[in-house]
Amino acid sequence: MKTIALIPARFGATRFPAKLLADLRGKPLIARTYLSTMATNVFDDVMVVTDHESIAEAVRNEGGKVFFSQKAHESGSDRIAEAAASIEADIIVNVQGDEPFQDRESLSNLVNVFQDEKVEVASLMSPIAEQSLINHPNIVKVVTDQESFSLYFSRSPIPFKRNETSSPQYFRHIGIYAYKKELLMAFTKWEKSVLENIEMLEQLRLLENGIRIKMVSTHHQAVAIDVPEDLERALIYYDKNHSS
Repeated sequence: MKTIALIPARFGATRFPAKLLADLRGKPLIARTYLSTMATNVFDDVMVVTDHESIAEAVRNEGGKVFFSQKAHESGSDRIAEAAASIEADIIVNVQGDEPFQDRESLSNLVNVFQDEKVEVASLMSPIAEQSLINHPNIVKVVTDQESFSLYFSRSPIPFKRNETSSPQYFRHIGIYAYKKELLMAFTKWEKSVLENIEMLEQLRLLENGIRIKMVSTHHQAVAIDVPEDLERALIYYDKNHSS
C-alpha cells in the first residue's frame, strides 16, 4: 500500500498568530514537524499542504514538498482532501502541523492496522489518569468496543463514573488520522452531522454515517502547540531529547 503523509498548515491561528513559523531552536515549527515526520521513515512520501507562501518557503528550505491549496477550508481534513485528489495513494495520513515531535512506533502501528481490510480509517489514543485532563473540555476523550473501534468521542468525561467503586480507564484522543483515500474524499463531501455540531468534533461525522474508526493505543505524549505557553514546553522537550 502506498502511504502518504499530508501535513495541513494553515497560516491563520486565533490563539497563536503565525505559530507554524515560530522558532523552535533555529527552525520554524512547521519545518520541525516536516523533518520529524520524514525521520520516522513510515511513509512513501511527505507533503505539507498550505495556503501561505511563508510556510511553503520554510518547508522548501528543508528540501520538502509543498501543495499550495487554492481554496478556503474549514478544517485540516478538507485541506488535505484537496491535495489528495491529485495524489496517487492508498492511505492518506493527516499529521498535525503544530505537533513537531512525531513518533515512529505510533505512526507505524497506525498504518499497519490497514492490513485488516475492514479498516477504513484509524486514529490514535493515549491513556490518561489526571482528573484535570479527564474533565478538561479541550481534551477529547474516546471510548471503544472490544475490537478497539471507537464508540464515541466527547469533550465530556466518558465513561461517566457513576459508581465510586469503579475504576474506568480514560483515553485521550490524539488527532492524527489515517484514511483510505476513497473514504477521505467521500467524508469531506458529507454535510456536517448533528453530533459534530454539538461537540464541534468532525470525527463524529464519520460515526454518524456508520464508519467505524479503528483506535490505536500509544504512550507517546504528543506536544501540540496551541498557545505561546506550549512553545516553552516544546523547547524543554527538544532540549531534553537533543542534548549532546
